[in-house]
Amino acid sequence: MKKSYKFWSLVGILWIGATLCDRLWWHHYSGIPSWDQADYLNSALDHGRALGLLPQGEWKGWNALLDLSPKIPPLASLVNGSVISFAGDEPKQAAWNLSIWNGILMASVAAWGIRLKGPTFALLGVTFIAIAPALLELRSDYVLEMPLTATITLAMWRLGCWWDPIKGGRWIQAICAATICTAAVLVKQSALLVLVPAILWSTYSALRRNTQTRLQLVACYVIGILGIFPWLRHNWITSIGGTNRAVFESAAREGDPSILSLENWLWYPRLLNEQIGAILLIIGISGLILWFTNNRSIIRENRTYNFHKDDLSAWRWLIINLLTSWLLTTISPNKGDRYIAPILPSLILLLARGWIQWGLWMKQYRQKYAIFMFPTAIMTGLLASLVNSWNSQLSLLKNTPKGPIREIIELARNAKTNDEKKTIIVVPSTPDLNQHNVSYFGRMNGGKIVGRQLGSSNNDVEPVLNQAELVILAEGSQGSIRKSALILDKAVRESKIFNRIGRFDRPNGDSYSLWSRKSDYPKTTDFSRQFTNLATGLAEGPKGLKPIFAVVEKQHMLDGHFKYRIQVRQDNLEKLQNNPYDLNARWSLALLDILSNRLNDSSKHFEKLELILPNNSWPSTYRTLVTLASLNPWEASNIARKVEKSNHNKLLTGLSDLSNVLGGSIWRIPAAKKSIPEAITMVEKALN
Repeated sequence: MKKSYKFWSLVGILWIGATLCDRLWWHHYSGIPSWDQADYLNSALDHGRALGLLPQGEWKGWNALLDLSPKIPPLASLVNGSVISFAGDEPKQAAWNLSIWNGILMASVAAWGIRLKGPTFALLGVTFIAIAPALLELRSDYVLEMPLTATITLAMWRLGCWWDPIKGGRWIQAICAATICTAAVLVKQSALLVLVPAILWSTYSALRRNTQTRLQLVACYVIGILGIFPWLRHNWITSIGGTNRAVFESAAREGDPSILSLENWLWYPRLLNEQIGAILLIIGISGLILWFTNNRSIIRENRTYNFHKDDLSAWRWLIINLLTSWLLTTISPNKGDRYIAPILPSLILLLARGWIQWGLWMKQYRQKYAIFMFPTAIMTGLLASLVNSWNSQLSLLKNTPKGPIREIIELARNAKTNDEKKTIIVVPSTPDLNQHNVSYFGRMNGGKIVGRQLGSSNNDVEPVLNQAELVILAEGSQGSIRKSALILDKAVRESKIFNRIGRFDRPNGDSYSLWSRKSDYPKTTDFSRQFTNLATGLAEGPKGLKPIFAVVEKQHMLDGHFKYRIQVRQDNLEKLQNNPYDLNARWSLALLDILSNRLNDSSKHFEKLELILPNNSWPSTYRTLVTLASLNPWEASNIARKVEKSNHNKLLTGLSDLSNVLGGSIWRIPAAKKSIPEAITMVEKALN
């Protein structure tokens, strides 16, 4: 007990030291969060408000909470939002959550290290984790890779404990492993790249072991399904679409190498020198070679330095899963420096074993001097690695965005508009000013300002001139924008509709300017009325969808608070009170519920429309579609079956076959192979 207390006290001291360094960095060098960083901060702020922990927030139920994580699971944002509630919502205050996640990572590595080779080795591994440049950078950068790395490392350790052929197979181990694996996936879907090989291996081992481990395996999968399914059921369509854009479309857009190219396979190895450090790599790899070529030293026990025997099964678990997860990460089309981060703790533990091997070698062949040589070598190596990490951190200063965003938001907050819930149209897109960080700084301290970017199309000009109240333009560098944004920029400046109310200098000599709509040029569009007219286009099928979503998409940029939804719902519910068969009201509320991701409510309106319009197959088609999207293929199949005989609608037929196949009627696969492509062709023709 005393040794254990001493060990964990040392781990705690290492975490405190790392945290102090992080806080010094955030206090002196932190700048404005860029695109990704601000997006994740916004997500944390949203979830903190949804939990009722932050100003302007309140608990509105599970569906409202799940609405906030359409593409990426919510766990990290829930934790981070909770931290913000007591740490503060300034970016450097919000960064306290990174220190908490780092504490989980260091504790996981410490526990895993003890299992692999004892306390001394574990402390060395934790020290390397604290000073590794890549992990130090993640503690200074508000992205999801730090919580992802922490939860994956914890999950791999606990899963390995349950898998262990000798010490594993206990119920508490199984439940703990399943819970943490579920948590890792609920941080980010890419956790599966690391966890899937380990889960498949432990599944295979559990099936071969005994009845108890088979029952534990069933319990593990039940825990995983119960944990992930609520979020996945609510957001599976947007999650799949977001994953496709983030992985495949992003890889193509950024010019990432082909999977079959040599560049692809060398992409991550070439980063290791920067991410881990040359000293740690050289000594670690050479020590591993020494370890693998000298089997006797593997089982040698050195009491002087408390070098315990290796747990060979635990090392086999680490090495094989490290290789398979590295392979899957390399195969993933989208490449990025931080995407390899979840694997680095396993790699660092393996390299630490190489360092320890040099100590064993000195003990074996240089016994007289080992007591002085090895500690000296360790300290020299750590200092060299620390210098490398510090230099890496200093290089980040060159890329830390600085700009006048606080001054812009303050002026926008005081600008006279029709509503305190303001939407700022952001035309430029730079690291120090974009729609994401405008939203974050606009909503700090209970603010109600959000930023939305327009200018990606020439069609954005007229809606902005008709409806926008506040617009940010840039003089000089515009950032990552299309040429059409310059047309919007010029239109705002020359329209005489907007008045420039402030100009703000940028560090590079350029400037930003804030423009406000003049009082004698009121908005020319009432979208709540326009929405009802658009919704009736659903009765025409796919050809009515394109204009609806084109206009709605633009409106969501102009009205970042979705204020129109309140008025639309209120007006149409009043119509239904007077006339339950009001077609316009039913179509409007059905569309509104689809846009709000309330598919069950939308289905009820389509069911009413089926009764009102018995000769129109589109209400049944939409009802089948939203029911299928709610992951209820059996009910969707029943809906389609009732009407497809009397209505020859190719889309309805395709949905019927798809619903039956997903519901288990595999004999409908041949029919689905024919009807689904026909349905897709029909929709494409209608949209074009």
